[in-house]
Amino acid sequence: MVHNLPSNALPKGRRLLAQAALALAFATLAGCASTPPPDGPMNQALAQLQAARDAGAADYAPVDLDYAQSKFRQAQAAMASKKYDDASVLADESRADSELARAKARLGAARAQNSAKSKENAQMRVEMIDNHQNDTVPIPNNVQETESVLPEATDSTPPPVGGQTQPLNDNGGGYIQPQNNQPQPNNQGGQ
Repeated sequence: MVHNLPSNALPKGRRLLAQAALALAFATLAGCASTPPPDGPMNQALAQLQAARDAGAADYAPVDLDYAQSKFRQAQAAMASKKYDDASVLADESRADSELARAKARLGAARAQNSAKSKENAQMRVEMIDNHQNDTVPIPNNVQETESVLPEATDSTPPPVGGQTQPLNDNGGGYIQPQNNQPQPNNQGGQ
């Protein structure tokens, strides 16, 4: 036999107390379920931090690396205190600082390499100049030396008698008229 109790069988106070306890239990469960531990962001932050160290951030971007390490330590402390929202934010900040430190480290390493190559090239230029001046570089067998030969003179007029030179006759072309005692033709057309 089943007994049906009237709805007002429990006192009102007990019913309100039971409802409040049930609501509190749901709120507690909902609060825990809404913020899980940020394992993913923490792992990403740790991976980026290690990548920054591997790229040489300690040498080329020490300030940014220190920021990233500090934020990661704060994120770990927040995780230990179960402040998961804070831990997630701090882990993201640590990851971003690590990425910046890594980028600056790569840039610094590239600049250092470029500078070293420039110094090496300058040293090689000096050595090449020194070797050329001292003729210490042998000429390869397959290269023939050539002599510089001046072109033959095209002027067939004999030089003046007695080895005397004549001043330039300024007739527009810089041609030296030989002075022999023969009359020169007049090219002025009227006489």
